[in-house]
Amino acid sequence: MEITVGISGASGVQYGIRLLEVLAEKGIKTHLVLTDAAKQIIEIETDYIPETVEKLATWSYAQKDLSAPIASGSYRTGGMVIAPCSMKTLAAVANGISDTLLTRAADVCLKEERKLILMTRETPLNLIHIENMLKAKKAGASILPACPGFYSRPKTLEDLVDIMVGRTLDLFGVENEIYRRWK
Repeated sequence: MEITVGISGASGVQYGIRLLEVLAEKGIKTHLVLTDAAKQIIEIETDYIPETVEKLATWSYAQKDLSAPIASGSYRTGGMVIAPCSMKTLAAVANGISDTLLTRAADVCLKEERKLILMTRETPLNLIHIENMLKAKKAGASILPACPGFYSRPKTLEDLVDIMVGRTLDLFGVENEIYRRWK
């Protein structure tokens, strides 16, 4: 299985980074697209640099590289997750604007009826955000807001991130035990 991971310019880049780490541990090949804004946020919110994050993936592409394999429906993957998914990226996906590799790869998933998970990251939401989530959901995307549950009694920031990464893996059908499930 190959999974495309997009990291857009919203707070919470740790979600995408941790997902790349876990997928690599499980031997799942990944395609990575970082937006320019994500690269800036990686340096603001983490101890990583963008080049280190790119090395976590099997393949990494520039956001303007529309010749990348994941820009074509004939290239088969198990789907895509955008974690975090900014409201700008959500709006582009919901409205079919495929002007970057990130949004083109998401559009390919929708048109090919592959799994597309949008881990939205914004609060509070305005009506436009909610309507874009509805449009994306109606088009076939899974909306997974970055809202971890607290029933597992997380003790660290890493625990909170793992809850959301585990939920993402669940949606892909990837076995994992990185978070405590409801009993």
